Amino acid sequence: MSLFKKLFGGGNQTPEGPAGPDGEEEYKGFTIRATLMKQGSEYGLAGEIEKTVDGQVKTHRFIRADRFNDKSEAVAAALRKGRQLVDEQGDGLFG
Repeated sequence: MSLFKKLFGGGNQTPEGPAGPDGEEEYKGFTIRATLMKQGSEYGLAGEIEKTVDGQVKTHRFIRADRFNDKSEAVAAALRKGRQLVDEQGDGLFG
């Protein structure tokens, strides 16, 4: 990777998948999962919200511009953002 990409964030962004046992929680009938994006030495905030509706699993993915040096802080922020989205939109997330 070139020096400029390292300095200005032009490197690859790779999803890490569920962020371990603390990376998932149930909230008001929804499953919220942190799916962080590794960007150099930082973690980008990303997650999924799932719910079974009429026998089908529905998924809403979200990505935010926030960056964290600490993985546990990124996981906590992703779960917090997921709860906020559920509180604000509920089942409307899937429509």
